[in-house]
Amino acid sequence: MAKSKRSKTRTAAKSTARKTSKARKPAVKTAAKAKSAKGKAAKAVAAKSRRVTTARASKAARGNVAANPTRAASTRPAKPARMPQRVAVSHYNNADFESGLRAYAQYRDLGIVDATDGMVRAHVLRFTEPCDPAVVSKLHFHDTEFQMVYVLKGWVKTELEGQGEIIMRQGSAWTQPPKIKHKINDYSEDAELLEIILPADFGTEELPA
Repeated sequence: MAKSKRSKTRTAAKSTARKTSKARKPAVKTAAKAKSAKGKAAKAVAAKSRRVTTARASKAARGNVAANPTRAASTRPAKPARMPQRVAVSHYNNADFESGLRAYAQYRDLGIVDATDGMVRAHVLRFTEPCDPAVVSKLHFHDTEFQMVYVLKGWVKTELEGQGEIIMRQGSAWTQPPKIKHKINDYSEDAELLEIILPADFGTEELPA
């Protein structure tokens, strides 16, 4: 009799366990489905975010090219290549000084123009007449890419836009950024300057006083 009761009890326990297991399975499946759906939603949001970012970047790039056409360099023909540079040697010869841009000065070309196929001009400038402010001290600028001046002898008093008047003596050097307004106010009779300018051919514009 006791054995029969124990058998019934075991059977009832197994039945309960099977029912509990069956009840848990739907819950586990539901949780798994929810987790999968959440993962898919996150992936969809991330993909949409990437598409929006890519679209914005593409639009910005198109806007930049439209605003600044120079960025579309690939659609423009390339500049013609310069000839290879050559060695330029220039020894002092007083006869090499000639008239040039300024009527009160003479220039000795150093042969850099031809050697660089027009990329650079270098010359020595010396003043040939006493400084007359009415002739010399005229505000102007040069349409250059680069200009440097070095004082070889004497001194020169120059006035640069944003810098004021500065006396440059033997050994002094300065640069003149493109189109900076400037003028010479005075100089010593023995003043000589070395000028290096890019490009070799450039424009000069005199400004009203």
